[in-house]
Amino acid sequence: MADPPTIPTVVEEIGALRARGYTADFSVTPDGQLRCSCGHISAPGDAVIESTARFEGASNPGDQAIVFGIHCVGCRTRGVLVAAYGPTASARADGTAAILT
Repeated sequence: MADPPTIPTVVEEIGALRARGYTADFSVTPDGQLRCSCGHISAPGDAVIESTARFEGASNPGDQAIVFGIHCVGCRTRGVLVAAYGPTASARADGTAAILT
């Protein structure tokens, strides 16, 4: 019997993005704006999303996260944002809802 396919982890996805040139880190400000490590702040709807990967916890499907590969419109660098995802995530805290709309 063949081994089941390996599902990448959040850490592996971040590593793959880093290897593809996503060197900056993004965060979400308390008021829901995106902040690049260069200091540029933009509205989540202005984000240029180039990659997304969703993950669920193996032991608890409620543990959900999403990894974005984002292009900063301010400095033109590529970077990573990791956020909570799913029904238990706070839209204000992680900015995911605004990014995806």
